[in-house]
Amino acid sequence: MPLDFLFDSLLNAMTRPTCASCDVELRRAAVFCAPCAEAFVPAEPCSLGGLDVHAAGLYGGPLARAIQRLKFGDRPDLARPLGELLRRLVLERRLDADVLVPVPVPSSRLVERGYNQATLLVRRLAASTPARVEARVLSRLDSGARQVELGRAERLKNAAISFVVEGAERVRGRRILLVDDVVTTGATAHGCARALWSVGASRVTVLALARTP
Repeated sequence: MPLDFLFDSLLNAMTRPTCASCDVELRRAAVFCAPCAEAFVPAEPCSLGGLDVHAAGLYGGPLARAIQRLKFGDRPDLARPLGELLRRLVLERRLDADVLVPVPVPSSRLVERGYNQATLLVRRLAASTPARVEARVLSRLDSGARQVELGRAERLKNAAISFVVEGAERVRGRRILLVDDVVTTGATAHGCARALWSVGASRVTVLALARTP
């Protein structure tokens, strides 16, 4: 049994669960409280430029608040309940993969934030899938500009040169589940997929907490 699973079990026994969006105390383990769960909008599978994307929900409301808290609110603990959304999605849609790969962040952002939220989500997901985790196989060059600050054309251009595979043998011939928090234009996902395909990955499927409508 994974050590992080044991740790979570002990933590759950000692603390009452709270809503990932509003922090209200819950009577039982869940991702959101009843009002926040009601406002959650599930997302259908979609294709962005030929890349299959599976997101738990549409970006907005309680899901957006939870993701913002995870990324910008110094709440790495929220990867635990939010990772449950991804776990359910993988089971419901039978998303088979050989390797789990988190979308990397530039080193400057990693230093600033202290963690990569996609890596935390992957580690939560790993407890319930036989797929191998390769948290460092992809690295991201630091362009200095955040993708969210760029227009679509600039995002695509920036993402095309941003990602490098380190250790091609770990993904060559493998089915990859690429994990991220939010998919917007798909530029970042395509940049990662191109890098993985270039070294022989057999398939790349995107798994995210949210996508924009």
